[in-house]
Amino acid sequence: MENTTEPKIKWYHYIAALFAGFFLANVVPHFIHGISGDPFPTPFATPPGKGLSSPTCNVLWACFNLLVGYILLKVSKASWKNKLLLVFVFIGIVICAVMLSIAFQDKMKA
Repeated sequence: MENTTEPKIKWYHYIAALFAGFFLANVVPHFIHGISGDPFPTPFATPPGKGLSSPTCNVLWACFNLLVGYILLKVSKASWKNKLLLVFVFIGIVICAVMLSIAFQDKMKA
């Protein structure tokens, strides 16, 4: 008989899932602007998060966010078998998306 014991989910799996969603959502604006050749704010700009970084910097920042998001997704053990962890990933995506929409709404006015 096959042992199909589910791994025990601990509190830090939920935190990892939340931050996985956050990092994965942050990939989108930086990657899109970077591959489109458009400057866009990154933490490396002057001033950080307000000034514009090069498209190459944005692509690299997007790739870093993708890597961290992927690692956190694996650490979280989120899967179709544990839908609550997927909800935490989704909540992280929503939180990041709303925060970015507020932070970047004035980026072209400077």
